[in-house]
Amino acid sequence: MGVQDFFLRQMMKAKMKDVPEAQREQIMALVTKDPELFKKIGEEVDRRVKKGGEPQMKATMEVMKKYRSELGELMK
Repeated sequence: MGVQDFFLRQMMKAKMKDVPEAQREQIMALVTKDPELFKKIGEEVDRRVKKGGEPQMKATMEVMKKYRSELGELMK
């Protein structure tokens, strides 16, 4: 595990402190498989929230729908 992976894991733990450990590990596994995809998703959510004024949850759900097929491939 590299330094970047370590910091990513620490950040994810802090953001998902209320999520059960098993689910956190599943999400971390997906993120480490394709970090660029999750970077794009995060940037698009941020853009929609900051520039578009959308609520965080709505923006996240809409962006996740957009990337549904890519996320499905990662889960296989």
